[in-house]
Amino acid sequence: MKLTSAELPYGKNNNHNNNSQQPSSSIFLRSSSKTLILVTLTLIILTVVPLYYPLHKFPSTTTTTTSSGGGDATVAPVVYHPQDEVISINDNHHKCDVFSGEWVPNPDAPYYDNLTCWAIHEHQNCQKYGRPDSEFMKWRWKPDGCDLPIFNPYQFLEIVRDKSLAFVGDSVGRNQMQSLICMLSRVEYPIDRSITTDENFKRWYYVSYNFTLATFWSPFLVKAQLAESDGPTHTGLFNIYLDEFDEKWTTQIDEFDHLIINAGHWFWRPALYYVNRQVVGCRFCQLENITDYPMTFGYRKAIRTAFKAINSRDKFKGVTILRTFAPMHFEGGTWNEGGDCVRKMPFKSNEITLEGVNLELYMTQIEEYRKAEKMGKKKGLKYRLLDTTQAMLLRPDGHPSRYGHWPNENVTLYNDCVHWCLPGPIDTWSDFLLHMLKMEGLRSAEEKSHSRGYRTNSRVLKQKIWNEI
Repeated sequence: MKLTSAELPYGKNNNHNNNSQQPSSSIFLRSSSKTLILVTLTLIILTVVPLYYPLHKFPSTTTTTTSSGGGDATVAPVVYHPQDEVISINDNHHKCDVFSGEWVPNPDAPYYDNLTCWAIHEHQNCQKYGRPDSEFMKWRWKPDGCDLPIFNPYQFLEIVRDKSLAFVGDSVGRNQMQSLICMLSRVEYPIDRSITTDENFKRWYYVSYNFTLATFWSPFLVKAQLAESDGPTHTGLFNIYLDEFDEKWTTQIDEFDHLIINAGHWFWRPALYYVNRQVVGCRFCQLENITDYPMTFGYRKAIRTAFKAINSRDKFKGVTILRTFAPMHFEGGTWNEGGDCVRKMPFKSNEITLEGVNLELYMTQIEEYRKAEKMGKKKGLKYRLLDTTQAMLLRPDGHPSRYGHWPNENVTLYNDCVHWCLPGPIDTWSDFLLHMLKMEGLRSAEEKSHSRGYRTNSRVLKQKIWNEI
């Protein structure tokens, strides 16, 4: 996909002066001088550039796009943009918590729409289904004390060249993957390389970058099955085996360089909790002689088992990223009692607080993450935190609400205050992810430099960061 300089995230416009009034001899002499200078600079650049940008890092010359059906559609040249490949990291980011901040206006957003990206799930396609306002798309996250650059798709694809990333969890994780595909669509669309026809287990392949993006459906992260299709809240009653690995994803992760783990919302559903194949309690099952526990009881044990599964894999050497949950924003009632999310503006950080069950769920995630990180470190495994909770707590305006379906559809559909419109606030998760990948490269380069007992200058360290990521 060819972009003009004005369309690029960091494009610059060239200004041309009008010299039509100058004598022709002067113009000729100046033109000759400029030509000589340009030739000299070109020779210097051709000599120097390979020293700092290894040839194997350059994008290949073609890119494959795909239609909504997953088949190959066109083959077009990839435009190389060296300014987009430069990885800049502000030293301030070492001291800055990028997950703490405020939403500020961004008139340049969004960077795609529902007509340019086929990956948008129907129920998150708010533009298609008539959402009348557009301001919810025009915000960016501004951390306290530093800046978070807007997602650069060229940089991201260069960083993940020859690598793979998998999303494991529920439909909000799938929501994130689809957002990432849309954000990358300015450079390339992937082709479908799924090894099954099950839509819950997809693999997308970026041909020009040898990069694989996958999703593994596991809303409870552990083995589970539907015990009753109706249940107390008409959303089913599930058997959740809190101590058993979900092998549909745990046996598939060895090949991946990064895992993004997420879960949470499904634990509000009625369920029977099993340990050693024995019922130990439940969540709102309304059955006699069975202890009813809060949803965090099952969630804590499930996420602990999921982390245990990752740490037990001898061949898995990737980085595990826990993406913290994104709060729901039902107001005026619960999800099945007329609750809705109709706000048109983000909250300020001093207008709302993470509290109640949302706070309990968040703390459960953090506590189990810390334990898993400690155990994984003994095996040389890396754990990272993609902490989206605070940022998304402030975005009650970004949900589909009733704009995920046609109003006259003859089906029972509730207002959706769980998922996120595309384009929408969830696109910022790609900003976070790219920043984390940059910092991962910086961290690895610094660790290797310190372990060898010497300090590097900024130019050498920059090259080491490039090689690491």
